[in-house]
Amino acid sequence: MNTKPITELASNIGQEVTLNGWLYNNRPSGKVQFLMLRDGSGLCQCVIEQTKVDDMLFEQLKHLGQESSLSVTGLVREEPRSPGGVELVVSDAHIHCEATDYPITPKEHGIDFLLKNRHLHLRSLRPWCIGRIRHTVIDAIRRFFNDNGFTLVDTPIFTTIAGEGEQTLFEVDYFGQPLHLAQTGQLYLESAAMSFGKVYCFGPTFRAEKSKTRRHLTEFWMVEPEVAYIDLPGLLNLAEDFVFSIVQRVLKDNRSELETLGADIASLEQIQKPFVRLTYTEVADILTSERTKTFMAEQLAQFQAEKQVLETELAEIEAAEAKGGLKKWKQEKNARRMLEIRSELVELEVKIENNPKHARLAADFQWGKDLGGSDETIISLMHDRPVFVTHYPKAAKAFYMKSDRTNDTVVENFDLLAPAGFGEIIGGSVREDDYEHLLARIRKEGYNPDSYQWYLDLRKYGSVPHGGFGLGVERTVAWITGEKHIRQCIAYPRMMDKVYL
Repeated sequence: MNTKPITELASNIGQEVTLNGWLYNNRPSGKVQFLMLRDGSGLCQCVIEQTKVDDMLFEQLKHLGQESSLSVTGLVREEPRSPGGVELVVSDAHIHCEATDYPITPKEHGIDFLLKNRHLHLRSLRPWCIGRIRHTVIDAIRRFFNDNGFTLVDTPIFTTIAGEGEQTLFEVDYFGQPLHLAQTGQLYLESAAMSFGKVYCFGPTFRAEKSKTRRHLTEFWMVEPEVAYIDLPGLLNLAEDFVFSIVQRVLKDNRSELETLGADIASLEQIQKPFVRLTYTEVADILTSERTKTFMAEQLAQFQAEKQVLETELAEIEAAEAKGGLKKWKQEKNARRMLEIRSELVELEVKIENNPKHARLAADFQWGKDLGGSDETIISLMHDRPVFVTHYPKAAKAFYMKSDRTNDTVVENFDLLAPAGFGEIIGGSVREDDYEHLLARIRKEGYNPDSYQWYLDLRKYGSVPHGGFGLGVERTVAWITGEKHIRQCIAYPRMMDKVYL
């Protein structure tokens, strides 16, 4: 038995192979069936001619339910219209498990239904494509740091100290002692950087942030590099090279998945270095300018026009469905398209509703506040490349960030905003390396210095300029794929109000 994954069929044209997989869909057409098989690596059209297989098998396959598991054997031949440019002419098949009444069909399903059935929904094409791209992103992350002299250091999940504010810590009972789930591995990485020079950690992090926005999860994956002897320009260059390498890798390895998802490939191809660099003060000026007021008005008009086009298309499809007489393949195609349109309309309605609110928030923005999600969205929509925003007000940022050497009211930090409205994907800074300055910041924040004694020790024994940043995997995948909600960018999402599996 010459068993092959679907991804290797193109190099086996003219050969007889066996595929092991699941039935994605089946389109009978008289004495021929077009069976779409998926095997985890891709999709393959399998052609079953009644004259070439046993009659009983032909009938059995004809009535086989979606997601039934089976093995099919046949001849690989070229077919440009099929996924991957090849198809399988079936000579035999073995059914392992017949599935009936599979709950996730081509019809429209609500997000709650899909989350409750996430264990099955992962088999559908869209989450499969996103999962493949996420895999590439994670591999690209590891390759970048491993190939550039970084050492992986695994930091604790259970922690005794806060890295991003005590109000978003998850407390757990650790054998009678209260500990917390880690918000970040950064503080531990700073210790490791004094040993290895360039380090990174990569794993799950947790935030008890009471937010239900499309950008928030309570459990998410983050990669955090930390480098000894580096300044802010060096950090920006590192982050720029890093993000650019991820985008290039996905464009190279996952173009077909991006196409299936309808991602904006042309925009991804325009991601070039250098990225845009703005200070927080420049961003504040932009948000309150006439330029932004005009831009938001233009955005609203664009959203309304897009909504009208989609509503017209939806009405035409619904009229054709009501008239009847459509072939099954056309009905299935219409069902998928109606689902896409209704989803896009929901997103547009949210954008239309939020546009005036975001415009007012921008116009009223005051220097000293941290940038909100709507502020980041506006700035990122104005640019076709990622945007670095540097030098935020000290009062709005974490205690460990170093004060700017020429302006004590701001810190040497940055956020990286992905374009097209996706907002922040990286946050980082130069760390305060002076013992007395750091101790003063810890006390000002109301933290107990005793809990940070080991962290303060790093400033007593060979302290050096150092810094790092954290990149959120789910936000990065959402940006690259064009996915609106990061809950779709992890297999089993954890949200403030929903934990299904």
